[in-house]
Amino acid sequence: MNLRKRYLGARSYEFRQQFMHARRRRTGRINVVLRFACLAIAVASVHSSQPLTFRTHAAVHSAASSGVDFGPTVPNKQPAPGKTPLGMVWIPGGEFSMGAQDPPTGDMVGMQATTDSRPIHRVYVDGFFMDKTDVTNAQFAEFVKATGYITVAEKTPSREDYPDAPPENLYAGGIVFSPPDHAVALNDHFQWWRYVKGANWRHPTGPNSTIKGKGNYPVVQVAYPDAEAYANWAHKRLPTEAEWEFAARGGLAGKPYVWGEKLNPNGKWMANTFQGHFPNKDTGSDGYVGLAPVAQYAANGYGLYDMAGNVWQWTSDWYRVDYYTVLANAGGVARNPKGPDSPFDPAEPTEKKKVHRGGSFLCTDQYCSRYMVGTRGKGEVSTGTNHLGFRCVSSGGA
Repeated sequence: MNLRKRYLGARSYEFRQQFMHARRRRTGRINVVLRFACLAIAVASVHSSQPLTFRTHAAVHSAASSGVDFGPTVPNKQPAPGKTPLGMVWIPGGEFSMGAQDPPTGDMVGMQATTDSRPIHRVYVDGFFMDKTDVTNAQFAEFVKATGYITVAEKTPSREDYPDAPPENLYAGGIVFSPPDHAVALNDHFQWWRYVKGANWRHPTGPNSTIKGKGNYPVVQVAYPDAEAYANWAHKRLPTEAEWEFAARGGLAGKPYVWGEKLNPNGKWMANTFQGHFPNKDTGSDGYVGLAPVAQYAANGYGLYDMAGNVWQWTSDWYRVDYYTVLANAGGVARNPKGPDSPFDPAEPTEKKKVHRGGSFLCTDQYCSRYMVGTRGKGEVSTGTNHLGFRCVSSGGA
């Protein structure tokens, strides 16, 4: 959902009614009931696709598993074209099977995360360089200092873009995760997301927050135009969805996670995700509650950090729920696919959305299992959040 537009366009009366309705609903439920309800309830997430319909597990599994099985990854043999740029690694490219593996647990939340990532299909990508980490606050600050760039979140929304919005709602800000202090049903994400005045890349969760001393944290609250502007300044570009997935797999084929078969092998957490009871209690068992600095977990097979969890990452592809079906129906191997010509999300047909990849510190098997490699997120291009960043790629050498 386009949270930014929903918040800016809502009337004050609607805000009050929504708040009071949510409050009555929350206080009238018992926590233990919520835990069981979460297993079957339809979820509506910033990064979910269609709401889950009530089908048997076998039916969901059958529908989601259509298409070819995973085949081997066949990397190119050509060496990097020249010296590897500072802070990047060479991704050889080659042919691989693209799409989401069945979740290891086979649960309903995990299956929902894979529905728009099917059918599995063969893809070829040329080699490219990729940033080892997400772009950091320090790197983005250097860009802003050199160019004077002002991000979307720092600009006051215009009457032209939001003609139905009351004047009091038109202020600069960003979408911020604001967890409740108690368990809630997972069918209303307005219970943990807020549009916060003054939230931007310098103040990720609002005007009282800061990035001072956090130069090695990923920059967040960046809309797609912000990420694209940085990439152009750095003489790079944003990755295609196919490039991103090839790189994330690190040479592995058909594994559910960037690092292999198990979410936390030998009890070790491999990425910054959400442990505890979503959305109200993150226990931080992985070492962090909320955002973490870059490169705190092991790199994948290509030397890339944080290709699962921590922050979502923008890609250059428009989001279409049926795009993989189009590629699969074309037959053969899709070569360097750059995404569809136009976006389409049935949940919001008029919104222009790009594909997000990788999941974030909010991903959990209770609600969003998109730390699984191959799964897809989506986001309206003018909307940044405090769990969304990016990294860049380059086709040439230094």
